[in-house]
Amino acid sequence: MNMAAGIGAALGVLAGGAGAPANAQASAQRPGILLIVTDDQGYGDIGLHGNSRIKTPNLDRLGRESVRLTRFYVSPVCAPTRASLMTGRYNYRTGVVDTWLGRAMMHADEVTIAEMLRRGGYRTGIFGKWHLGDTYPLRAVDQGFEESLTHNGGGIGQPADPEGNSYFDPLLYRGGRPVRARGYCTDIFAREAARFLTARDDRPFFAYVAMNAPHVPLDVHESYVAPYRESGLDETTARVYGMVTNIDENVGRLLDALDRSGRAANTVVVFMSDNGPQQRRYNAGLRGAKGTVYEGGVRVPCFVRWPARLRPGEVDRITAHIDVAPTFLQMAGVEPPPGLQLDGRSLLPLLDGQAEGWPDRTLFLQWHRGDAPEPFRDSAAVTQRLKLVNGHELYDLQADPSEARDVSGERPEAVLRLREAYLRWFRDVSATRGYDPPRIVLGAEAAPAVVLTRQDWRGPRAGWEDTALGHWEVAVERGGTYRVTLALQPGPTPCRAHLRVDGVVRERSVRAGARTCEFEHVPLEAGPARLEAWQECGQGSVGVRYVAVRRR
Repeated sequence: MNMAAGIGAALGVLAGGAGAPANAQASAQRPGILLIVTDDQGYGDIGLHGNSRIKTPNLDRLGRESVRLTRFYVSPVCAPTRASLMTGRYNYRTGVVDTWLGRAMMHADEVTIAEMLRRGGYRTGIFGKWHLGDTYPLRAVDQGFEESLTHNGGGIGQPADPEGNSYFDPLLYRGGRPVRARGYCTDIFAREAARFLTARDDRPFFAYVAMNAPHVPLDVHESYVAPYRESGLDETTARVYGMVTNIDENVGRLLDALDRSGRAANTVVVFMSDNGPQQRRYNAGLRGAKGTVYEGGVRVPCFVRWPARLRPGEVDRITAHIDVAPTFLQMAGVEPPPGLQLDGRSLLPLLDGQAEGWPDRTLFLQWHRGDAPEPFRDSAAVTQRLKLVNGHELYDLQADPSEARDVSGERPEAVLRLREAYLRWFRDVSATRGYDPPRIVLGAEAAPAVVLTRQDWRGPRAGWEDTALGHWEVAVERGGTYRVTLALQPGPTPCRAHLRVDGVVRERSVRAGARTCEFEHVPLEAGPARLEAWQECGQGSVGVRYVAVRRR
């Protein structure tokens, strides 16, 4: 059995979807909502932001027709940003602390904007990147999305995918079930979203179009790259700009679909990116890039268009990813569940032009590799004027938006004030649930088959390279007998395959070149457990590629 077939077979029985919304009769006056999020597109990757080399006519037009939030902040990397977008809460409250190795799974009891809008009578759909969990009950289809067409992990072709998956004709997941799509990934997601936007349905819609471009690998058709290469740009920048131009075309197609449907006037269109650029290129003078808390890593484009209500213009108040969900709730006239703590605030007054009297606030941003955050490490506390970086650097963003001059020595009282504010925030978000990871559920009736990949394993040797070795924290929902299939790393010599789930141990010799090893009758008791799977060959112990677990 090859890896693609193995993953497909294991996932073929996965069920998806939540129950019908409590209020299926929605007012025709409530707006549709289209949220478009790109991946690693920096503030400078738009012509409207002063980039004379890139061609983005549709994004430029959208920006001119929108309220432009010129100081809109996100997390330094993607999954934390997406957790905040979906919940209106700082990502550290949700369990999402990083992008891989089990740190990008959001706890299932988090309430998403899709769940809230769906309960309020909206139809909901996601097309593209979820990156908050690939297994039940963490998938988009489990978290409020009525329709879903997504890729696994943090990107197409990562270890959450079968070998060989590509941006072209990718294996995707519709409602949690694997499907082979045809075409280029960005085109596919936009095409499916356009169908959703124009469907004959009286309910208002929430469409989340989360493109995985221009994230690496920089795969795009040569026709998009050649003009930039011929203009003298280096190969990497030419490929990124080619991917952005393809995004731009697809944004145009989505806007055209709204026009054809007659829904454009009463549809809120939000365009943004998840973090700054990964590679060095024009970024409108901002310092840093993806993975840093300097402006170039955390300040991104954000356009909000709602022709029926909003007048185009610019808003320079600080705003952030945590504000998106509360804003959508107010626009839709939907109340959050009682007792739900939202960190963000609705931006509708700002969007309506009521900036006067808008109170100053402090936003907090942080990210670094690791199972849990550490105080002040790779952190920022941002006010309308000042920004504290890593607890000791201070920048006056009003006078110095490029963060060229540290003024901490001149403003020690501001450093102390922002340090104290940061520590209060850090203690608060850390106390929400701590940083133990969500457990992957095995044996649920809704998902009797589960695939465990290197995206979600953990441990000191965990990684994506062939020599890595990790484990999965799981929760067996129903005790019983399970079939466990290991996808091996085939080698030139025989080896021994091992499986351990707490006190249950299995091992077996496998021939040279073997790709799978199956353990047919593995008794698992209900409750939390640690699942480990590895192979011992001449080079020592290494992890398997993935593990498929199915309740018999």
